[in-house]
This record gives sequence, structure tokens and C-alpha cells, in this order.
Amino acid sequence: MEFEIGTDDLPAFYAERQGKALINYGVSAGHIKACMTVIKHGGTLLPWDNAGHAVATEAQIAEIRQHLDRESREEEIQRAKDMKANQREELLRTLKARFEKNMNRHKGLEWAKVQAKLEANTEKLWSLNEMEGTGGEPDVVAHDKKTGEYIFYDCSAESPQGRRSVCYDRKALESRKEHKPNNSAIDMAAAMGIELLTEEQYRELQRLGNFDTKTSSWIITPADIRRLGGALFCDRRYDTVFVYHNGAESYYAARGFRGSMRV
Repeated sequence: MEFEIGTDDLPAFYAERQGKALINYGVSAGHIKACMTVIKHGGTLLPWDNAGHAVATEAQIAEIRQHLDRESREEEIQRAKDMKANQREELLRTLKARFEKNMNRHKGLEWAKVQAKLEANTEKLWSLNEMEGTGGEPDVVAHDKKTGEYIFYDCSAESPQGRRSVCYDRKALESRKEHKPNNSAIDMAAAMGIELLTEEQYRELQRLGNFDTKTSSWIITPADIRRLGGALFCDRRYDTVFVYHNGAESYYAARGFRGSMRV
């Protein structure tokens, strides 16, 4: 799996290995490779001349961003392709059953319209599959009439089991000198194609039921608090939603995070 240097051409990477590689493989869009493409270089794996030390111009920075945006979209397409037809069908059946069982979360909405949206945006199905696979039990909680998007939240009774024991973000993870957790909430959410709930979204979720009565969940933390080393998390105790603070580098077996996704 090539996630450190990455690539600037996802389709070519997969085409080169399809049917030939003896082990599983994967790659991410890479800033280094994008720089090597935009700022002319003389290296192959890593730059050793201009791309390695030159200061990018504003125009070059904009072009690098375009490369990364394009490759990120290619990543989403590749993920969608990697989901087999039977996996998609099984996920849709699971989502439909949950939708129909919990109509109080989405009064007035119709599953057929939600499914049509998902089938037209298969990369979103990949993200929902990741949410499901880590114990999030995603469900529709709202419909944005302005954009036409359906909004999914993790609706598991407790903080998703497969996303616990993580610190808040990459900076917090790297600040720990020992006993590092395996991941951070922000990085894990980004890899899944979702976003952590904000405090407002978390409270919206709690109006739909009782969640996190035994666990807690990281939420998006304001920049001013994060700058000082802190991070926020929430839970529900005594029939009340509480917002707390902790060092962003902390992690606990009973704390994960809940995510949101639009389709």
C-alpha cells in the first residue's frame, strides 16, 4: 500500500498492476508526486532537483491543488468500483431495513428516492459501507431541500465500536512520544470520506433518541480550543447531553467518533 509518497496518476497505477500483482495493492493521491509533475523534476521515486527544493509560485500551487483534487475524485471512483455488486446490494438492504424501522428519524422521506441518489453516487456507498463496517449504523436524519442532498449520521446506540481508542487528530497523534493510538478521529474520518459531527449536529442526533449513554464521541473542535491543545467530546448522561474537553492526544476505549455524510 503506497500512502506516503502516493501517485499523480491513479488510473495508470491500477492499470499497471491489474491482473499482474501477486498481492493486494493500493495508493493515495500524493502531494510529492503532484509537485514533481508541476515543478519539473529529474527524479523517479523522489525529486532530486527543482521539485525537491524550489519554492512553488502561486500559479504552481493552484495547479498542484488541481492535481490533488482530480486524483481524490479518482480515488472515490476506484473505491466505488472495488465494491462488488453483491456488497452494494447487501448494504442497500441493510440501509433500507434500518430506514423503515426508524421512520421517526426521517418523517416524510421515502427510501426509493434515497436509494436512487445512492445508486447515482456509488462512491458514497463506499463511505456508507465504511461507516457500517466500523459499527456506525448510518441512517438518514435529514433532507437538505436547497441542495437536494440526504444527510446520514452514525446512529449506533453507542460510539462506533470500530472507531474507538483514537486521539483527536494527526497533530495530537504525532505529539505522543509513547503509547500512541493506532489512528486519530480526523484522519480516520477523512479516509472514510465522512466528517465528524459538530456540536450542533450531535445535539440534533440526540433529539432523535438516546445515544452514547455508556460511551462518548469526539466532535469537531473550534480552532481556538484546538490551538491551545484541547479537543471536545460529548456524551449523554442523566438524560442530558454534555460537552466536555480533553487533551487532543488522549484516547479511551469508550470514546470513538460519529460521522456525517451527504449524498
